[in-house]
Amino acid sequence: MPGGRLTQKDRQQIALGLADNLPYAEIARRLERPTSTITREVMRNGGPTGYRSDLAHHATERRAHRRRPAASRGADQTAAALPHGRDPEAVAEYEEQFIAVLMQSGLSNKMMARVMVSLVTSDSGSMTAAELVKRLQVSPASISKSIAFLESQALVRRERDERRRERYVIDDSLWYQSMVASVRALTQQAEISRQGIAVLGPSSPAAVRLENVARFLDFVAESLARATEQARDILDMAPPVPAVPPSHDADPRTDDE
Repeated sequence: MPGGRLTQKDRQQIALGLADNLPYAEIARRLERPTSTITREVMRNGGPTGYRSDLAHHATERRAHRRRPAASRGADQTAAALPHGRDPEAVAEYEEQFIAVLMQSGLSNKMMARVMVSLVTSDSGSMTAAELVKRLQVSPASISKSIAFLESQALVRRERDERRRERYVIDDSLWYQSMVASVRALTQQAEISRQGIAVLGPSSPAAVRLENVARFLDFVAESLARATEQARDILDMAPPVPAVPPSHDADPRTDDE
């Protein structure tokens, strides 16, 4: 049934779609499912080249069997753990989809994605190491390693609460800072592309290619920087350090055009 759990027949159709090199969106359309459901299913079961419908189905059944003891706890305990009338199964499903999207977007380590999603979906937007260990059922070392990486990418920050406990915080500026980092990365890519022009010979095909790439990246970086600043108020943020646009002319056309 569309919208319910994937059946063995659904997984066979996914495998056939992958064999035909269909994009996830097309497979999802044929099964009347969200694209994120197909993405998550494939990524957690071997990826596009290693997906096997029978193995994926058995793995899902095993995971469901392992979750049953936890799900059998009292309803009062579940309700207390999930405020605002949230459905535990719907929340777990959503978090898995969120993790899959983050991994597809470049956050390749699943534990780091799990930590980030836990912080994003918490009402306070912050958790202690002990709270993360309890929620994710992993070792303190795993949490420490994940936080260290996320902090190095400016995705989380540390602060002390009133009990002097260290808390890891994710706030509304995350997506702004992420866009700023993207602008910076695009600018660096444009600069390194331009450095190759003199090295490879200004009139060589490789140098022409690099020049075109650099001008394209300049244009995209400046457009993204401008859009990021214009949209900052949506996050209801205090004005931070603005995104710095590229110093080169971002117009992709030449002066001779």
